[in-house]
Amino acid sequence: MSANEHNAIESQLQGLLGQLKAAESALRAGMHTHGFGCTARAHMERALAHIAESYIALTEPKNMRSVNQLVDDLNRIAQVTDDCKRRQHNVQRV
Repeated sequence: MSANEHNAIESQLQGLLGQLKAAESALRAGMHTHGFGCTARAHMERALAHIAESYIALTEPKNMRSVNQLVDDLNRIAQVTDDCKRRQHNVQRV
């Protein structure tokens, strides 16, 4: 690969990382907006996880997960969180 090709790829990478950062900032700002319900927030949280994983895929390809792996991990986290909330609610009722 020539130096010009390498520079072009690096320039594209930096542009893409900048777009991911802008998208992350916009989503984080949107998460503080109230009145759209928990479903919209859940989708924004998932989008943030995908943005973070995209950043890893671009900068550390050896550490990236597939989309299915990420979704499975997020689903497991959501299930554990829901179980904890349910247990806390049941303990408070006793």
